[in-house]
Formats: sequence, C-alpha cells, structure tokens
Amino acid sequence: MKRMNPRRTALAGSVALLAVGGLLAASAQAAFALPPGPAAAVAAAQVRAGTPAAHQVVTFFEEYRRAVLGTSGEQPSEVRERFLIPALDHRLDAWAQQHDADPVFRAQNVPVDWSVQQVKEEYGYASVRLTEFWGGGGSQEVWFTVRVRDLKIVEISDQPAF
Repeated sequence: MKRMNPRRTALAGSVALLAVGGLLAASAQAAFALPPGPAAAVAAAQVRAGTPAAHQVVTFFEEYRRAVLGTSGEQPSEVRERFLIPALDHRLDAWAQQHDADPVFRAQNVPVDWSVQQVKEEYGYASVRLTEFWGGGGSQEVWFTVRVRDLKIVEISDQPAF
C-alpha cells in the first residue's frame, strides 16, 4: 500500500480548489457579462436564463395562458393590466384588431410549451426571448422588453427591441 504525504495531499487539494474556484468565477463573469454591442446580443455566452426579468416573463406568460384557456378565474385583460404598462396594453389591443390574433401569443392558438432566456440588459431594460412551441411541431419567437426597476413589461414584439 502506497503511503500519501499529508503535505503533498493538502497542496494538491488546495491547487484543485483554486483551479475549480477560478473556473467557476470565470464562468460566472462570462454568464453575467453584458455584451459589448448589439451584434453580440445572442452570443451563447451571454444568453442567460433565470434572471428576474426572465422569471417575470415566465410568470406573466403562464398566468396569461391560463386566463386565455379559462382555467384561472381571471380574464386575459386583467393579467395584462397587472404585468404591462398601460401604453403597451393599448398597443396590443390595436395589434390584435389588425392581425386577428392574440397579441401576446402572436397567433390564433395557444402554445403548448415555451422556453425563456434573457438575452441582454442595458440602460435599465432587459431583452427576453420567449420561444413558443406549437402542437403541430412549429415554433416562433416573441420578444419582451422588461423595465428592470419594477419588472414591468414595456414591449412585446416579433423582434428584439434592442
């Protein structure tokens, strides 16, 4: 049986901890770094999920979907009123009339699943991409702009606002 030198074992353990700690710190810095400009907004290293803005979009989307499906006891307009700024709510009404579709889902039907990622944050606003998945196998992206200060949704569109 080979005998281990306690000093060498402690030194090796310390080096391993420092290496892992350095990797974790570098990963954390990369995960929360802001992209240098609009062209880098969707680079894989900068795409983040689990931020407060992304969580707010998920909460809104889930509650709105339940309201549309009639399973929450709340009207879709009531959910929109709680999460959206009034100007956006009015623009969505106009969008719905113009396109004959739901202004949040950007479609005439309800998605069966979705995923959310915050892509960018600057000047007090976060850009969040929500990908909707449909029963027939298709998908589409809807972009949300969230004011970070109070987590109000200020824009919903088919393209990122910034």
